[in-house]
Amino acid sequence: MTPTEPAPAARDRRAWLRDHSELGVCVMLLALGVVVLTDALTMDVAIAQRGPIGPRTVPIAVGAGLLLISVLLAVDVLRGGSGVPRAARPAGVAVGRRAGEAEGGEDVDLSEPADWRTVLLLAGVFLATAALIEPVGFPVAGALLFWGAAHALGSRALHRDPLIAAGLSLVTYAVFDNLLGVPLPGGPLMGVL
Repeated sequence: MTPTEPAPAARDRRAWLRDHSELGVCVMLLALGVVVLTDALTMDVAIAQRGPIGPRTVPIAVGAGLLLISVLLAVDVLRGGSGVPRAARPAGVAVGRRAGEAEGGEDVDLSEPADWRTVLLLAGVFLATAALIEPVGFPVAGALLFWGAAHALGSRALHRDPLIAAGLSLVTYAVFDNLLGVPLPGGPLMGVL
């Protein structure tokens, strides 16, 4: 064994971690579920809430679902499962670990590199929305989000896209603010809406 070569125990540990790399996804889902549940349970809810379903219901359901999925996935990974139930496996497929196969999507060319321009444009649109939602309000920031996402994904209908984005943003604002009772910042349009 050379000085640069790792010890056998370290090699075994790395091999085990490489074979069970899905556990990283389990940890991420678990952490995300804890964050969502913590935020939902510490949310300031008005005392005059109408009915049993309020603004906490969906985040609690999503957080609990994330925790459940993380545990079930971890159990499957540690048992050596393939993620496919035994009853759904085709005949002749062995039980135990197997490498995933690359997906041959209908119109996806897997030999092409990722479109980082689109990814960066979408990330910029999301960050701009997060920065603008408080000063300009949700209707304006939401319209910029919807239009920016459509533009980043390739839509070039300059006469139609801003109108659809504004309509979607206003409907979303009205549903959340008026029907669901989840206050969103209105910004300069607060008195108008």
